[in-house]
Amino acid sequence: MPDNLHPPGLLPPRFAQWFKDRGWQPHAHQLALLETRGDTLLIAPTGGGKTLAGFLPSLVDLAQGHTGLHTLYVSPLKALSKDIARNLSQPVDEIGLEIRIEDRTGDTSATMRKRQRVDPPQILLTTPESLALLLSYPEAPKIFGTLKRVILDEIHALAESKRGDQLMLGLSRLRALAPDLSVAGLSATVEAPEALAAFMGGARVIEADPGPAPDIAMLPTASPPPWAGGGGRYAARDVMAAIERARLSLIFLNTRAQAELFFQALWEVNDKALPIGLHHGSLAREARHRVEEAMVAGTLRAVVCTGSLDLGLDWGDVDLVLQVGAPKNVKRLVQRIGRANHRYDQPSKARIVAANRFEVVECAAALAAVREGDLDGGGRRWAGPLDVLCQHILLTACAAPFAADALYAEVARAGPYADLPRADFDACLSFCATGGYALRAYDRWQRLLERDGLWQLRDPRTARDLRMNIGTITDTEKLKVRRKARRGGTPLGEVEEGFAASLTQGDTFLIGGQVVRYEGLREMVVEVSDARGREPRIAVFSGLKMATSLELSQRVQRLISTPADWDQLPPATRDWMALQDRISTLPRPDTLTCETFARGDRWYFCLYGFAGRNAHQTLGLLLTHRMEQAGLGPLGFVATDYALLIWSLDPVEDAAALLSPEGLRDGLRDWLGGNAVMKRAFRAIATIAGLIQRNLPGQRKSGRQATFSSDILYDTLRRYDPDHLLLRITRHEAQRGLVDFDRIEEMLAQGHEIVHIRAPHVTPLAAPLLLEHGQVGIRGGQGEARLMEQEAEAMMREAGLE
Repeated sequence: MPDNLHPPGLLPPRFAQWFKDRGWQPHAHQLALLETRGDTLLIAPTGGGKTLAGFLPSLVDLAQGHTGLHTLYVSPLKALSKDIARNLSQPVDEIGLEIRIEDRTGDTSATMRKRQRVDPPQILLTTPESLALLLSYPEAPKIFGTLKRVILDEIHALAESKRGDQLMLGLSRLRALAPDLSVAGLSATVEAPEALAAFMGGARVIEADPGPAPDIAMLPTASPPPWAGGGGRYAARDVMAAIERARLSLIFLNTRAQAELFFQALWEVNDKALPIGLHHGSLAREARHRVEEAMVAGTLRAVVCTGSLDLGLDWGDVDLVLQVGAPKNVKRLVQRIGRANHRYDQPSKARIVAANRFEVVECAAALAAVREGDLDGGGRRWAGPLDVLCQHILLTACAAPFAADALYAEVARAGPYADLPRADFDACLSFCATGGYALRAYDRWQRLLERDGLWQLRDPRTARDLRMNIGTITDTEKLKVRRKARRGGTPLGEVEEGFAASLTQGDTFLIGGQVVRYEGLREMVVEVSDARGREPRIAVFSGLKMATSLELSQRVQRLISTPADWDQLPPATRDWMALQDRISTLPRPDTLTCETFARGDRWYFCLYGFAGRNAHQTLGLLLTHRMEQAGLGPLGFVATDYALLIWSLDPVEDAAALLSPEGLRDGLRDWLGGNAVMKRAFRAIATIAGLIQRNLPGQRKSGRQATFSSDILYDTLRRYDPDHLLLRITRHEAQRGLVDFDRIEEMLAQGHEIVHIRAPHVTPLAAPLLLEHGQVGIRGGQGEARLMEQEAEAMMREAGLE
């Protein structure tokens, strides 16, 4: 249906007049949602009225009058709620609708939250965690009994994490409380619409006209990118020139640390003193809001940001997006491109800056994928995680007693849990009731009991503690950072507890684009003073370490192995690849390519697996263990998304034997048993499932305390109850997530020919790994990493790779 046509009379007169007054015609997908009374998944790649489409049926219904909550809007970001409230208020006021619109997030005042439980607004904007909290109250049937419509914004982002699984369980509960409600999922980037519709529990897919193709390309830079590193600092002046030519730019980086450093680099070349803001999740709420308000007011020329501004924020004045560093994921790149020219009739303009030489290839592969509309992800979904289900069972008991059969049927109606075996549900219920075989003797984990066929809380006071620990996000413990003052200084943001523990008085670091000096720790608050003009010791945030998607990695490998396609690469990169082919070989998709080369008394073994950083990190640990057993004297390794480099005293002669899947699988079992990676995974799972409670009334466990508690529990369960539910979940998630052994097995089990080249010296593709930070030393001392860099630079000069 063309966007300039709509069925007569479908829109009430005052709505039609509102569109007419602005010279607009309703988009076809807006009217399609208005017509459809069932569940829908709307895919609108350019934004183009997507949010208004989601709310239009609600506004039309509400124009007829409604008492109580009518529409629930759920988004992954608190910032989206404020943006939606602002943009939705305008048509509501101009059409003359008497509608209360309120948000319910972690930022909502306690007074407002209390009132919403007895007098909810007609439209409530919230997050998955706040929805789970509302559903845990006894008033939930009254709050949601009048609900007619649920809008799930950026549903693709939610579907990729446990937050989405939690939301789908909540949605199934809402369907039980309000059987006639309809659900609309909104997204701009979906690689497999039918899979996402199934995740929602079944929905009709509506795809909007994608609009003009995006204007996207590499940003020309005066200097070539460096061999290694991820900050893009070398291109700061080129990015600044692009900012000067645009009205408002968003500059995306992949981690908070990179955002802080690049923000500082921009200010060093900001000769015209243009107003530039910084926005990321570790900044104080007040600082983020100031930047958001300044963008709305049009007083900024650029904002350096991370994933905190990835989704949905509808600032139409943004006319340029810059991605600094490889996007790691085609879908993420498309999402970020959509932040520019958030209008249906204009192309989004974006430029990419590769942070290092290898990233030039990844950026070119990502650009080709965008042009072809080939999003990564493949629609693959894992079954709903059981730790999230455990939390849901406990929160359901907080609201009211329940029958096991009824709750199982309700859970099975949630998309991720559609194939949930009854035995797994019963195992989760048993864990929630007793803590499991090894823990049933402890009163603190005896939380549910069955009475008259209904499961209920053993002690109603437990509900308060459970509600305080709602959620599936288990970030590193954070500490507040404030300026030192007699009575509580200005809040600047948060830092990881581990980082704070590493500081000594006088250390300087970056936060919020400012250099500060560490003064001390008082009452779990990091106190700092101004250190303007001094060099920061470090940017503080570990942030999100993004892994390159498997689909994009495979595209990179195909591009490297196909010289006929190199015309899309800069001349220097083409020469670099051609030199790789002459010295060694090009890693091809049907092979597993390895290289061995020597330098002095060391040998280097490089494997191009294209399986992702987690998989290569795990493979590095397993291979060095096998090399130890073989007497090769491994010294250390470094892993990237594309390759693994190990250095040793003796060379690898038989790569096929070293990479035997059976031997690696046995080694994985031995290694995983008491490994810190498993303990960290167990800690997160035990927190989500409710075994460990981080937040308690009047106190909060520090990360160190929680780790100590979880380590004791982990060791106890391994010894006395090795088949405990949480250990089973931990092993399963570690293999497909933290250590990514599934990818290793896929890489080795595909029957690819193992190609092992003895190269004369360091090769072009191996050179960036020699300069990569994060080498894991096995025997080397503290100077091992720097020594590696010095030797790598010397090797590269000798090989003519400068």
